[in-house]
Amino acid sequence: MNFLNIITIAAYVLAGTLLSVRLVRHSLEDPGRKQHILAAALIAVAGHAFILYHQVDLTSGFNLGFFNAVSFISWVIALMLVLAAFFRPIENLGIAVFPLAAISLLMDRFFHSVHILPHSEPGVELHVVISVTAYGMLSLAAVQAILMAIQDRQLHNKRPGGFIRALPPLQTMESLLFQMITLGFFLQSLALASGFVYMEDLFAQHLAHKTVLSIVAWLVYATLLWGHWRHGWRGKTAIRWTMWGFMSLLLAYFGSKMVLELILGK
Repeated sequence: MNFLNIITIAAYVLAGTLLSVRLVRHSLEDPGRKQHILAAALIAVAGHAFILYHQVDLTSGFNLGFFNAVSFISWVIALMLVLAAFFRPIENLGIAVFPLAAISLLMDRFFHSVHILPHSEPGVELHVVISVTAYGMLSLAAVQAILMAIQDRQLHNKRPGGFIRALPPLQTMESLLFQMITLGFFLQSLALASGFVYMEDLFAQHLAHKTVLSIVAWLVYATLLWGHWRHGWRGKTAIRWTMWGFMSLLLAYFGSKMVLELILGK
């Protein structure tokens, strides 16, 4: 493991540790702590980007093997979280995102898989970028939903202890959740549309499962947003639908990729 990997992983761990300490001490009112957390996270994200550039962008094309893909998507999620945290109180999601990004770097360092995506038309590359960005935003929504589920359970049990007391009010958390889902749904819609326009055959044998599951996820999120607008769905209902959509996307992005590359060796 080279020096940059060590520094990047350490920065992710530091950001996660500072965030955990802040939550445990219920010190959300101290803006200095948030600045320290985001500074460490920015260092980690910058280092992660440099590592990915040298591992993914090859002369023959983009190496999006399973572990590279996991590392790339975890970087996108961390980057989106850090950027959004400057404008919205969502840095608490880093308690899960930052450690997972560090783990993805470790996995990518010690385990290797190769899947070269040749340099192709800009439209195909745009489709890949939009798809990964949509997945990143909806992944953040899933983490938000998990925190909301824990918060809601503690409040109903009248035991709002631990770091739950340091989180924003449940109503604020729910509002942020639907903002994430709305943006993620819009990006996923663009990803599906660009796929049908620029990809030759989205229902080819090696893409069929991903396409079908992505459409299922799109329908789940569309139903959730419609239910929220038309019938006021919220709370546990919103959390369940969010997680169903995320699980469909998780299987779409990584399920078939894991089977094809790691099990079947294709």
